[in-house]
Amino acid sequence: MRRGVVVGALALVALLGTAGGGLAVPPPPPNPSDSELEASRDQANARAGEVGQLTNQLAEAESRLMALQAEVELKMEQANKARVDMQLARDAADQAERDAAAARTEADAAATAIEAARADLDQFVAGSYRQGSTIGSIGAYLGSDSPDDLLARAQLLEAVSGSQLDALEGMQRAQIEKSNKDAAARQALQLAQQRRTEAEQAKVAADQAEVAAIEAQQGQATRTGEIEAEKSRVEQLLYEAQSRVDGLEGQRARYEDWLAQKEAEEAERARQAALAAASSSSSGSSAPVASRPSSAPAGATVEAVIARAMSQLGVQYAWGGGNAYGPTYGIRDGGVADSYGDYNKIGFDCSGLMIYAFAGVKALPHYSGYQYEAGYKVPLSQMRRGDMLFWGTSGIHHVALYLGGGQMIEAPYSGGYVRVVPVRYGDIMPYATRLIG
Repeated sequence: MRRGVVVGALALVALLGTAGGGLAVPPPPPNPSDSELEASRDQANARAGEVGQLTNQLAEAESRLMALQAEVELKMEQANKARVDMQLARDAADQAERDAAAARTEADAAATAIEAARADLDQFVAGSYRQGSTIGSIGAYLGSDSPDDLLARAQLLEAVSGSQLDALEGMQRAQIEKSNKDAAARQALQLAQQRRTEAEQAKVAADQAEVAAIEAQQGQATRTGEIEAEKSRVEQLLYEAQSRVDGLEGQRARYEDWLAQKEAEEAERARQAALAAASSSSSGSSAPVASRPSSAPAGATVEAVIARAMSQLGVQYAWGGGNAYGPTYGIRDGGVADSYGDYNKIGFDCSGLMIYAFAGVKALPHYSGYQYEAGYKVPLSQMRRGDMLFWGTSGIHHVALYLGGGQMIEAPYSGGYVRVVPVRYGDIMPYATRLIG
């Protein structure tokens, strides 16, 4: 457009020059100094360096955040295991307490039975002696009529007392066994209580580890958010610095155009003077008419395209929305877009934003797949400010406008808004489409 204006001005100068008059070139536009240009470029490069550093820091922070998230999940599972182990240990300890109580009861009952049997035996022996019975008293021996009778009475007494002694010994053996069981139960109870204490301590440690992991993850998430916010802030400064560079370079280009226009005017004046001199020296000849130079086709610059796109920042997404004049109502898709009410919203979808941005360059179809074929392809390694980027290696489904510096502007998805974000390289097409330059 700038070149077209310059050429048009030169043509007007030439036409007016044929009538014998010259058109004065307008005052010169601002011409930034080399030092201003260099300073602005240095500032933009410094901002770009900061963005690069913050991008690396953000990648590290996000990696650390993912690792901490995995650690949180592990600690949560370990805490769950500790809770299960503690409950099992508590159940085992409770059972051991019941077993110990039962063994103690059996041992106490055996001891009581032994004491009762011993008392009965003592009473039997004492009664036999006191009552003079044939079973237990000394009278049973002295009142015998014959030695055979005495022997029979002695054997009977021994048999009766011996059977009671055997029963007593049996009970004593049972008491020993039950006492052993009681001791084993007490030992099992002690071990179970120890295990329960250890399990409860392990649960406390696991819960503390889980809390610590969550706190670390939350702290890292906060730090990641701070880095991301700082990166966004510096990216905005980078965009401003790049815009300043572009603005100063644009001023320099306009000044150089003005200078070329002025030189062209002076050359035209010199030519007209030469023609006038030649005309005055010839008889009756008239001055020749100067030919009009051809004008360059009018068109938009990359910065004009980007400025149009950036003017729509924050406009809501509407599937099917947007044309060369601005945002429009979306349309129904019978699915996701309808669920967001896009048909009732005024906004852009991804290809609609490109239609609006490039309205002064080329009429684009409202389909990203066709827009991919609308210009000539350049490898991603050679992409530059003003190129269109596409996604969908198995079928194009998205388009965005590259701003330079790893940034792009896009209308992302239903529920979203026109935004500036870093270029995403997952599923990106290997070529960018260029319409200007």
